[in-house]
Amino acid sequence: MQYKRVLTIQDISCVGQCSMTVALPIISACGLETAVLPSAVLSTHTGGFNGFTCHDLTEDFPAIGAHWEKEKIKFDAVYTGYLGSVKQVEYVLQIMQSAAKSSCKKIVDPAMGDNGKLYPAFNDDYVAAMRNLCAKADIVIPNITEASFLTGVAYKTDYDEKYVKELCDKLQVMGAKTVVLTGVSYKKGRTGVVVADVAGLQYYEHEQLPQSYHGTGDVFASAFTGALLQGKTTMAAAQIAANYTVQCIRNTVEDKEHWYGVKFETCLRTLQKELE
Repeated sequence: MQYKRVLTIQDISCVGQCSMTVALPIISACGLETAVLPSAVLSTHTGGFNGFTCHDLTEDFPAIGAHWEKEKIKFDAVYTGYLGSVKQVEYVLQIMQSAAKSSCKKIVDPAMGDNGKLYPAFNDDYVAAMRNLCAKADIVIPNITEASFLTGVAYKTDYDEKYVKELCDKLQVMGAKTVVLTGVSYKKGRTGVVVADVAGLQYYEHEQLPQSYHGTGDVFASAFTGALLQGKTTMAAAQIAANYTVQCIRNTVEDKEHWYGVKFETCLRTLQKELE
């Protein structure tokens, strides 16, 4: 297997086990060179901590991209997570064009909402910018909320396969070649992931644990990216990432003081074995 270089673009939450502090170790553990472009540096993530600091790094993007172009640095994959503004999305599109190998996989996790609502920092302009980024992607990894905002389809908590197919179809019509739709639950106590590509729709179902943690979407997307770049099919990568995420949650639930993220580090060997 060729030794590949992945660029991940998202924020650094110094404490909280999400975004870059999840993506860098998980993708590296998959045996891939992992380069980073931080969108911002936060003292902690924003889900439950008070008084966190945030330093925006948007204005650093052009110079970093120009330096990479000068040094002829190219990437086998670009994986984006949380981006803080419309301007950042625009810069990411430029970097994807200038720093991507011809065979580069462009993977976009449009991290902008959950439970039917956008995150407080975002508005319709951001949704439009993210829609443009997803249209340029090879693979998009939205949840139901994000897919709803991207497509204009009304958000539902009670839905069937027809509704999920509509979301996936409209994302593909928008330009995304492959859709990996997360958090798809057709019955109580079960959830899963739908993969939509040229072959149609496939669904992988697994146990739905009652506990939820900040950053599990980042864990899934990072493990998916690592598995995909190690030669797994899209569906196999989604299964591996889903199983890994569930195991990370299981390894965390007994520790009531560890409320801010999952203990993903304790499961990295399991992930590596899945990739062998």
